[in-house]
Amino acid sequence: MTHRLRSALSAVLIALACVLLPFGALSAWAAYGLADTDRYVTTMAPLARNPYVQDAIADNVGAGIVHAVDVGPLEGTVNHFVQDAVHSFTRTEAFRTAWDTANRATHEAVLRALRNDPAGQGPYGSYGGEAAVTIDLAPVTAQVKRQLTVDHVPLASRIPVAHTEVAVLPAQDLVPLRKGFRVLEVAGFWLPVTAGVLAVTGIALAVRRRRAITATALGTALGGALLGVALAVARRLTLADMPPGVSAPAVGAVYDALTATLRTVSWLLLALGLVVALGMWVTERYGRAGRSRRASATPVPAPLPEPTQAQA
Repeated sequence: MTHRLRSALSAVLIALACVLLPFGALSAWAAYGLADTDRYVTTMAPLARNPYVQDAIADNVGAGIVHAVDVGPLEGTVNHFVQDAVHSFTRTEAFRTAWDTANRATHEAVLRALRNDPAGQGPYGSYGGEAAVTIDLAPVTAQVKRQLTVDHVPLASRIPVAHTEVAVLPAQDLVPLRKGFRVLEVAGFWLPVTAGVLAVTGIALAVRRRRAITATALGTALGGALLGVALAVARRLTLADMPPGVSAPAVGAVYDALTATLRTVSWLLLALGLVVALGMWVTERYGRAGRSRRASATPVPAPLPEPTQAQA
């Protein structure tokens, strides 16, 4: 194989590796981060203490409770008490326990549906089969009702604890989502592996390996930077597309919590690529300087004297 062909093939492989790397990081994050229930619950748990999330949940739950109870002329007074009580409830350990339980139940139900597990009924809703994935809010409502009763809120005992099912995944979306989830599970493993193999092969084929390593490092840094920019743009678009009545700060807090690991990966790729590229540049520069000093320090042998006429 000629040097020109080796250089061209090396450049193509390194370019492909750098293109696949951010997509590999994204798919691995989704397949092994978001698809792990324990990791998901751990990621979401701190949001139970986030004031924006607490206020958003309290406002929606309080409005639902007031709407469900016919209080007549006492609506204003009861609404005040209910809102205060629900906001207080979101600051308790009971709320944090309910938050973790609801998140775990929702995540497990969605995963069972995406993996096409047999249909079933859990304490917080239904899952699996070809029906919609639903979450039952009755257990959370019952906890709020108990707290309001303890706080002696007027008409708290009249709050109905009905089995209100909220659709998390509509039935018509299950088939395409299942296909996408299977692809994601495969890509989450093979895309990063493929990117690594292509990068190593491209460096091994390169005629000038130091230059190939530098190009790979800079491509890695660029991929990390583009991944970070994509996350920032996606966050802005997500918040701009919120329907009326949805708390943008709360949604932003949830988005930031879910993408925290991916943002860290983007910064690591950027930093690693720049450090390796800088290291290659420094070692190359000092290597040249060292060779120049050694060359200048090597004594030049004196020319032999010309033979004289008598010696001739």
